[in-house]
Amino acid sequence: MSDLKTVLSEAVAAAFAAEGVDPALARVTPSDRPDLADFQSNGALAAAKALKANPRDLAGKIAERLSADARFASVEVAGPGFINLKLSDALLAERATEVANDAAHAGAATVAEPRQVVIDYGGPNVAKPMHVGHLRSAIIGESLKRLFRFRGDHVTGDAHFGDWGFQMGLLIVACGDEKLADAFMAEGDGPFPVDSPVTLADLDRLYPQAAGKAKEDPVFRDRARKATAELQNGRSGYRALWQHFVAVSREALKREYGDLSVDFDLWNGESDADPQMPEMLAHLKETGLLVEDDGAQVVHVAKPGETRKKKLADGSVIEAPSPPPLLVISSEGSAMYGTTDLATILDRKKALAPDLALYVVDERQAEHFEQVFRAAYLAGYAEQGALEHLGFGTMNGQDGKPFKTRAGGVLKLRDLIDQATDKARERLREAKLGDDLSPEEFEAIAHKVAIAALKFADLSNARTTSYVFDLDRFMSFEGKTGPYLLYQSVRIKSLLRKGAEQGLTPGAIVIAEPAERDLALTLDAFSTAVSDAYDKRMPHLVAEHAYRVAQSFSKFYAACPVLIAPDEATKRSRLALSAAALRQLEIALNLLGIDTPERM
Repeated sequence: MSDLKTVLSEAVAAAFAAEGVDPALARVTPSDRPDLADFQSNGALAAAKALKANPRDLAGKIAERLSADARFASVEVAGPGFINLKLSDALLAERATEVANDAAHAGAATVAEPRQVVIDYGGPNVAKPMHVGHLRSAIIGESLKRLFRFRGDHVTGDAHFGDWGFQMGLLIVACGDEKLADAFMAEGDGPFPVDSPVTLADLDRLYPQAAGKAKEDPVFRDRARKATAELQNGRSGYRALWQHFVAVSREALKREYGDLSVDFDLWNGESDADPQMPEMLAHLKETGLLVEDDGAQVVHVAKPGETRKKKLADGSVIEAPSPPPLLVISSEGSAMYGTTDLATILDRKKALAPDLALYVVDERQAEHFEQVFRAAYLAGYAEQGALEHLGFGTMNGQDGKPFKTRAGGVLKLRDLIDQATDKARERLREAKLGDDLSPEEFEAIAHKVAIAALKFADLSNARTTSYVFDLDRFMSFEGKTGPYLLYQSVRIKSLLRKGAEQGLTPGAIVIAEPAERDLALTLDAFSTAVSDAYDKRMPHLVAEHAYRVAQSFSKFYAACPVLIAPDEATKRSRLALSAAALRQLEIALNLLGIDTPERM
């Protein structure tokens, strides 16, 4: 059986058609007055207008037809022609049973035609420690990867490291100036040392120094640009040193992502698209897309005469310039950020032939991706509409500005995770949770609580919005938080264990009480939440559903005793509802990248 909204829409459509009304108008939605009905259809109003009929009379005729359907407990007309639908207990029990028996998807539908999808997220720069600015891309991208796979698509997640740009030239020159890598500075083919001359701490120290110096010292900046071009053109010593930068950084990045339960199918960098560069540049020249512009080479992506409207801070609207050209090769001969993005699209076309590529990157990069995508469409590297930039807002401090340390610096991701884990330990002890666990188990649970707090706080907000970071609020075991959802899942697991100890197992589901109805309706809504999150690329819709399941189960647990129910059949029915709620809650949390512990 499909979800109830689909089933009811089909039934109402048939009734509309029987009255000579366009069945496309028979849309059914959850009732905005759940005290009166479970679902409603407002299509009779539009249909009556088209037929020049009385909407209430038409709604009455449709309601009379539907009343003969045993799946409805009642069908009533309200107001000017709204049709209120209350479902039978038997239909709710049937749907709840289906959800309970669907171990893989808990009642959620999958796509009819799976696609090849690439999700580009993460994108940290090599040689720089990850910071809070990388958190949202990692969390949102991982959730979308899991969501698209859950729906049935074939998904490839790619980290797409920044390992090929100007920062590499800065580091090469900085290492040379500090005599850290003399063996790599000589021209020629080597051989070069196999052991890295630098540590992650060296890179962490050198990069900000070199970046700062490049802003103030034109000579140093030009040396770094030249080193970047020589690296990209294949200078052996620079390539060997650069490989050490990448290897040292990648191990650290894997640890950071591992702590967040974030993983990639491809740990590729910008450099992995470099082999495509000669073919791509030749093709762009042959097609006339690549043109000279003040010593550089660019692709013009704007349409002739194209302008766009731009809203200013004072509310006025002006005609703004169209997208500027995509800079492909700088005047120094270096490939640019957009160049490697374009070459990566070509590389993925050859290796993966994706139907869709999603880029989970800060909203502030919107113009960059518009340039790259337009160039890719012009060059024929992707079908129109197959590339999407999924921008997101920022994680802000209490002042409403992007989150910083108290000293005003950028907080490292490692430090953020450590802070969250410290707070999780504190909250667990305050709540007297985990007191009977071993130190190792307690630490594992504290880590899960910390990551759940960070992830749910992020993913419970719409992707496109910014939010304020408040660790104390995120870490609460009450309210709309990750720790609360973990606690509810552990609570249900404890209930099921106690039932098993009494020899009770989940049985046939029977719906009789209002709280049972509410829980069954909530479980049914998972399919819509998942499909909407998928279509809109908005994981917060899954987060909202997970919270509703937890709330609905809590009301059910308070109103409908499970292990002390009046008879065994009721006990087993309520255990089955509890197990279905747990399974759906765990699946929803897993789609958000959140792992649930067995106990607390």
